Amino acid sequence: MVTVHMFLFITAIIMAVFCMLALHSLQYVAEGISHTIAYRSLLVFDGLSVAGMLVGSFFLQGGVWLGPLIRVIATVFVAQLFLVALVYFAVFLRWAANRLNPSMPFSRSRRRLLKKAILYPAAAVAAAGFGSTHGISETVEREFQIPVKDLPEHLKGFRIAQLSDIHLGMFFSLERLKELLTQAAGGKPDALVITGDIFDDVSLNEEAIRIVDEFTVEFPKGIWYCHGNHEHFRGIQKIQEMLSGTRIHSLVNGSEIAVEGARPLVFLGVDYPMHREDKAFQADKREFMKAAMQGVPASAVKVLLAHHPEFIDHGAEAGIELTLTGHTHGSQFGVFGLPVFPVFKYTRGMVQRGTSYGYVHCGNGSWFPYRIGCPPEIAYFTLRRG
Repeated sequence: MVTVHMFLFITAIIMAVFCMLALHSLQYVAEGISHTIAYRSLLVFDGLSVAGMLVGSFFLQGGVWLGPLIRVIATVFVAQLFLVALVYFAVFLRWAANRLNPSMPFSRSRRRLLKKAILYPAAAVAAAGFGSTHGISETVEREFQIPVKDLPEHLKGFRIAQLSDIHLGMFFSLERLKELLTQAAGGKPDALVITGDIFDDVSLNEEAIRIVDEFTVEFPKGIWYCHGNHEHFRGIQKIQEMLSGTRIHSLVNGSEIAVEGARPLVFLGVDYPMHREDKAFQADKREFMKAAMQGVPASAVKVLLAHHPEFIDHGAEAGIELTLTGHTHGSQFGVFGLPVFPVFKYTRGMVQRGTSYGYVHCGNGSWFPYRIGCPPEIAYFTLRRG
């Protein structure tokens, strides 16, 4: 099993590698005293940041200063990533141009510097600053039509809003939670679903649950929720106890009817305790699905809530019309709507398997305070006859 300490150690190693590349890239954009100052400044900053990751158990305890500090570290680190990418791409282009045109004039005094070198760090800083401010704070709204075969008349136009991966704590306050819920309610959905990793700070969880409960009046068919792995990190039993005293429908390997009728609408929910051993997780998924499907009418229109996107496949196998998931944060880095780091089978967006649809939500918060090309979102799904 990958522990928190092991994860922090791996992250520190990755940071160290990119920091060394950034230091090496400085030779192409600065010289003389400017190079010396930049090199020494980054060396000190990166050294302290990597050391901080290696003793991450201390940093994770937190204080009011921790969120802003980590955001600064993340912004500087991402700026270095952009600098490395821009500089070495430009160096490659210069090398290719020289190979294609050997007669090109060569300036020995400028052989190490790129043309208009100041633009590279300036562009890197601008991109990093955008992603750590606007990129993580501006929520987009996405609309999807979900065709359902023989959808009964009373469910036509039924509208669901989805939130996921809010990660309350250092980078997402209770005030922002209220604003997000207000924005989601403004889309006039019949129901709100939250697919895990919301109650992620022991000191905030009780108040957060109270706030979510208060908003149930804004959603005529209720608020529906399933656990994510971070709820298990933050005391799952206590969280479940607090939820049990609210109007929030907490679905833990179970189901409830949301709309009655000859063909009812049923919400199902499965747990995700985050087993790292692949075989254990595969076995658990099937057990969770079996428990959630228990007693669900065969004629029902079914919506499955699952934190991990691999449940999309299990939802399709079970004939579930719509499976809503999260966990991946859409990779937080995107290009043209596609994830830069597609490390999951399904990392972002809509998936169709036969007549079953699945969605991987990009998340509303983050544990790494940076997003670019992958903004936080509210996803709306409207059922229609297919």
